[in-house]
Amino acid sequence: MTRTLILGGTTEASRLARALADRGDDALFSYAGRTAAPVAQPLPTRVGGFGGVAGLLAFIAQNHITRVIDATHPFAAQMSRNAHAASTQAGIPLAAFERAPWPETAADNWTHLPSIEAAAAALPQVPTRVFLAIGKQALSVFANHPQHHYLLRLVDQPAAPLPLPHTTVTLARGPFDVAGDIALLRDHGTKLIIAKNAGGTGAEAKLIAARELGLRVLMIQRPAVPPRTTFARLDDILAWLDHTTDRGV
Repeated sequence: MTRTLILGGTTEASRLARALADRGDDALFSYAGRTAAPVAQPLPTRVGGFGGVAGLLAFIAQNHITRVIDATHPFAAQMSRNAHAASTQAGIPLAAFERAPWPETAADNWTHLPSIEAAAAALPQVPTRVFLAIGKQALSVFANHPQHHYLLRLVDQPAAPLPLPHTTVTLARGPFDVAGDIALLRDHGTKLIIAKNAGGTGAEAKLIAARELGLRVLMIQRPAVPPRTTFARLDDILAWLDHTTDRGV
């Protein structure tokens, strides 16, 4: 018997969930619960944190999980570290289903930075209009740079006051298109974009729009996670799952 736990929250995770449901695989899907209305999945779904490595390890044991797929956001580094530690301690296979990062082209004007804190420190002193495309979890990092006007695109309306005095919030869920993002950036007079290198097609439009408009991008690189088997194609992750089944895992 095999049972797969998908740690989700990405388009890749949803694609994998659909493929496993179509095959009739025994699998569970887990959301971190960062959004109020996550996308419905065709698999039994849980929402919320596990309570660190110990909590995830207990969930694995209680639910008879035999392999884990980490298909979380590339910047959900703590969850990825916990998944690696719990899978190792449980003695079960772990693989990541992860999109490739966005490549910089000769037409781009990117500054590569190692962290959100470094991106905040790289902001100019002169007030400017910034598209802060990093979600809502780390906005407080920019509280020491209140002179700028920040454009935020969020899935849900913020439940609490934002830590930034000059902010415009637009609510939308991707995927986004280039024409729409060009219009968004022009309408708000955006001069600079701060983005995480999440990869994929759903949020790439803002980078193509920045290229078209000649805007500078402060690009935050992915955080380090423990080495693990990683796949970028659905067929490859399905083949890996079949291989672990064939081995009697």
